[in-house]
Amino acid sequence: MVVNCYAGGSCNGGNPATVYEFAHDHGLVHGSCMNYVAYNNVDRDCADIDVCRDCTWPPPPPGDDGLDGCRAITDYTRYYISEYYSVKGADQMKAELLNGPISCGIHVTDNFEWNYDGGIYEEDVQFLFLNHEISVIGYGTTDEGQEYWIGRNSWGTYWGDYGFFYMNMHENNLGIERNCVAGVPTYEKPAATNTTQIVTE
Repeated sequence: MVVNCYAGGSCNGGNPATVYEFAHDHGLVHGSCMNYVAYNNVDRDCADIDVCRDCTWPPPPPGDDGLDGCRAITDYTRYYISEYYSVKGADQMKAELLNGPISCGIHVTDNFEWNYDGGIYEEDVQFLFLNHEISVIGYGTTDEGQEYWIGRNSWGTYWGDYGFFYMNMHENNLGIERNCVAGVPTYEKPAATNTTQIVTE
């Protein structure tokens, strides 16, 4: 839904704070409503069929959108964000993860993109430039005492650990703790406009 409704950008990039704004104002649907296909919707303007659909077997042939075998679902639940705000640093991130995943920028290097295939990643980057957005979904500590973040990427299950990664905490972590956005989820549509300032770099 986020991509199909251009709720903060497209497959080519975007602004994560705008996604939180969209979730606050309009709400989001469950991930089962629409599979992420890494394709920008260019034929329709966030129609019902682009928000939530149910499709019948078989899958369409290559090049066919398959909509002939689909119907729009309109009785879905919307999930809102009552407020959203900037988060930075390990302590704030850990606290916000009690509410659910948070969105964080990172500096993607060639090594991280092409060579990471598991384990706790560390890389010292002299000049950080946050050029990619990921979800931080949790954290942990090894038996040796090394703290790390658990992240979910958007590059598919072929990358990393089936689409997930583990990043060193506190230092040499591609700037993952510098610029995050968090929100408080709710089933109720917020009545007021969010007034919390989002700081972006």
